[in-house]
Amino acid sequence: MTRTLILLRHGKSAYPDGVADHERPLAPRGRREAGLAGRWLRAHQPPVDAVLCSTATRARKTLAEAAVEAATDFLDDLYEATPKRIVDAIRRVPDDVSTLLVVGHEPVLSATTLLLSADHDSDAARQILEKFPTSAVAVLEVRGTWHDLSARGATLVDFHIPR
Repeated sequence: MTRTLILLRHGKSAYPDGVADHERPLAPRGRREAGLAGRWLRAHQPPVDAVLCSTATRARKTLAEAAVEAATDFLDDLYEATPKRIVDAIRRVPDDVSTLLVVGHEPVLSATTLLLSADHDSDAARQILEKFPTSAVAVLEVRGTWHDLSARGATLVDFHIPR
């Protein structure tokens, strides 16, 4: 069975005085681009069955603006994560989930995408190596179960920057 893994970086955040990093909200541009990302997902990807989302305010608000409606787990482990933590969280996803969305942060999303991708010579991989901007979306195809996901075990099929 082929599964779809979608990695979405949170939208552009604001930097209000006195607000801790974890609590930073989205900037107006971040809200707009997160909405564009959600519309692109609905138009070009299969329906999302489940979401893993960082507990950071800007990630939660990105998910809300993207208007993705699926069972969601908000995970502290996705804030200041490592690629290993993200992959470990994905491996715990039930087998009945065909399309999984992960909402998180840089630089870990680009590192995770490239860790999982079998081909680093594609246009999409080269773009990700250059920059994984806010609200950008990486889409990977995964063969087999989530539990068996491993390095170079997926195919990077798309990279979209909503603007």
